[in-house]
This record gives sequence, structure tokens and C-alpha cells, in this order.
Amino acid sequence: MGYLLTLTALRRVRGFTLVELMIAVAIVGVLVSLAYGRYQDYRERIKVKTAIMDIKVLGVLVTDYQQSNGHLPSSLADVGNAGKTDPWGRPYVYQDVTVPGGHGAARKDHALNPINSEFDIYSLGRDGVTRKQLTQRDSLDDVVRARDGAFVGLASDFTS
Repeated sequence: MGYLLTLTALRRVRGFTLVELMIAVAIVGVLVSLAYGRYQDYRERIKVKTAIMDIKVLGVLVTDYQQSNGHLPSSLADVGNAGKTDPWGRPYVYQDVTVPGGHGAARKDHALNPINSEFDIYSLGRDGVTRKQLTQRDSLDDVVRARDGAFVGLASDFTS
């Protein structure tokens, strides 16, 4: 009889109950969902930083072109970057705002003043939607060049 009790007690110790397994799986699921969210945030920050660096480089290329040729390029193709895409897979937007009517196409701050005096380069950001005024909801995730290159970053971080 003592042998049977010991054998039964041993069987209980060896395995997990269904409830214990379900609790363990739930805990692992919560940890994975938290880690995945943080990973997605990290990936988005990396994409924004990549777009910032790309825009800075494109700005230098456009400025060098202007100094060499006496005028701004008509497109990014003129500086060897035709079809260059941002980290979200969309082409960067370049606009010469010195051409007649160019200020109407320029990106604007909260007071509707153009954010650049010569050219705009920007990414449409994560959502791929934009508006001319940076403070509008659709533009807040755009990565922009402003103050003639003194600021490059998220439109939501730009204050005029």
C-alpha cells in the first residue's frame, strides 16, 4: 500500500496539469506581444533615421548641383538619384520652390509660410499621405527638410 501511494505521488510530480500549461502559454504570449510591439517601434525609429540621413545627403547633392550649374536641378535624376525610395518604399519628393508658382507647391509651417526658400525634399512617411501644411494630421509622420536644411526630421518635431 505504501508503494502505491509513492507511485501515485511520483506521477503527479513528473507532469504539468492542463491549467499550469495554459497559464505558462498565456504568460509567454503576453511577453511575446510586448516584445513585438517594442520591436516594431524600434524598426520605425530606424526607418525615420534612415530617411533623415537620405534627405541630408540629397540636400547636399542638390546644393552641390546648384553651385556647379548655377541653377537647381529639375528632379533628383539630375543629381543621380532617379527613383530613390524612402525606407517605406516610396520615392522621395523633390520640389524646386524658386520656379514661378513654386511657393504654392512648397511645404508650409503652421502660419502657412514656406519652410524652405529654395527647394523641398521630403518623405511621405509611414502612412504615405501628406498635406502642404506640416501641422495637419496627415503630415505629422512625414520626414522633412526645413529652414533650408537647418532642420531635417519628423514634421511633428518641427516648430517654426
